[in-house]
Amino acid sequence: MISVNTHEAKTRLSELLATIEAKEEIIVICRNGAPVAEMHPWRKGKDPLLQSPRLKNVLFREPPDMPLTDEEWAQAQR
Repeated sequence: MISVNTHEAKTRLSELLATIEAKEEIIVICRNGAPVAEMHPWRKGKDPLLQSPRLKNVLFREPPDMPLTDEEWAQAQR
């Protein structure tokens, strides 16, 4: 982990980004000696729109967007 002050971070931003990319280093930016931000390598997250493998065999017997009748709603939500 590398700590730099705000002035140094502004001056060396390109170099710090190259260090993060090459070494997957974490850089802490400090103001008056206190940490205020952290730069770390971007980690690509999971696509939230991908279907879960556990759900690939789920079958809907009626359209999932079909409205519920009054009897199907829970009593507390009527």
